[in-house]
Amino acid sequence: MLSAARLWQLLGQPGGAAQMALGEPGAGVALGAHRLHRFKLDIGGAQVPAIYLSPQGPGPYPAILYCHAHGNRYEIGAEELVLGRPALQAAYGPALADLGFASLAIDLVPFGGRQGEGPEAALAKAALWQGRPLMGRMLAELHAAFHWLAARAEVDATRIATLGLSMGGTHAYWLAALEPRIAASVHLCVLADIAPLIASGAHDLHGSYMTVPGLLAEGDMGDVAALIAPRPQFVGLGGTDPLTPMAARDPAVARLRSAYARAQDGLQLHLSPDTGHVETPAMRRDTLAFLTRHLIG
Repeated sequence: MLSAARLWQLLGQPGGAAQMALGEPGAGVALGAHRLHRFKLDIGGAQVPAIYLSPQGPGPYPAILYCHAHGNRYEIGAEELVLGRPALQAAYGPALADLGFASLAIDLVPFGGRQGEGPEAALAKAALWQGRPLMGRMLAELHAAFHWLAARAEVDATRIATLGLSMGGTHAYWLAALEPRIAASVHLCVLADIAPLIASGAHDLHGSYMTVPGLLAEGDMGDVAALIAPRPQFVGLGGTDPLTPMAARDPAVARLRSAYARAQDGLQLHLSPDTGHVETPAMRRDTLAFLTRHLIG
């Protein structure tokens, strides 16, 4: 049976991710209802570009650890938080700040300011040879970023959620499964079991970063997301998304529903029947309402 400890082992991080993130955001720049901070976090010796948005006022604020997407747009990275991307309705950072949330995003390898560490395929192959999948490295760095966020005086550490679309969504729910202090998770356009994706060949639409050797012998993506229960979880899906076809989506959702059988108010499923691999206006509206309801009240 899968557990957070077992997932860390499969990710090549036995005992859990122990790295710390060190860095100060500085005074930042005032932008209306929030302040924008661009700085670098030292995570295990790596200098990781980060973007932090904080509302004006003393806090403590609820906060979002924002996980950026892939989309073969390696130049975007953490900037997605403030600039958005084509698959999103708009950038999430300003919208979250307007609601009173702080938010943090970091560049994962090989995105944004870390493209020089790539390419992704070479990183993923080397990591697999070393028994430490690239997915594990990414999640370890996000875990360190979570600890940095939780330690901020202006942040309420009991009200931190993860949020992301596509690759970012995968990281959002995996990290929530791994870290019990994460209060809620939102993932868009991503939940699907890998075994049926492999059967159809659709797994090849996903990046090589996502390979976790041995996972399918013990469970699948629906089982990972189920570890978040009974904490609040929002799942946004597009009915025609080629990355989450019905044959892979439905079994994952079924196991998720089962995990929330005694906490049904904690699970919110949003399926846009005629939508592909994009966030819809309704998905955006429901995401912000979900976060407000569970982290602000």
